[in-house]
Amino acid sequence: MIHLSQAAASEIGRIKSKQQPNVLFRLAVKLGGCSGLFYDMSFDEAIKVGDQVFDLDEIQVVIDAASLNYLNGLRVDYSEDLMGGGFRFHNPQAIATCGCGNSFSISISH
Repeated sequence: MIHLSQAAASEIGRIKSKQQPNVLFRLAVKLGGCSGLFYDMSFDEAIKVGDQVFDLDEIQVVIDAASLNYLNGLRVDYSEDLMGGGFRFHNPQAIATCGCGNSFSISISH
């Protein structure tokens, strides 16, 4: 399960309101970043084969099947400080994270 804080849900809703009507919020994990994997947030107009849709705090979150395994238990928060606002990711599966807060690595078990 994925959890959005109230602040994260509000900020996603605010950004989404500036997009095309009926656009979907997509959360994914991609290869790259400082620690090997990074979180990717985007808006999409279609649900693809294998996608799962979650209703979280009145936000529909679309996640592809490959990303879902990396996101189980993920908590997403949003906060603002003197440097501006940003999303914060708290992933219980991450064994290492980068200072950027968007990149992580996990232990691969065989």
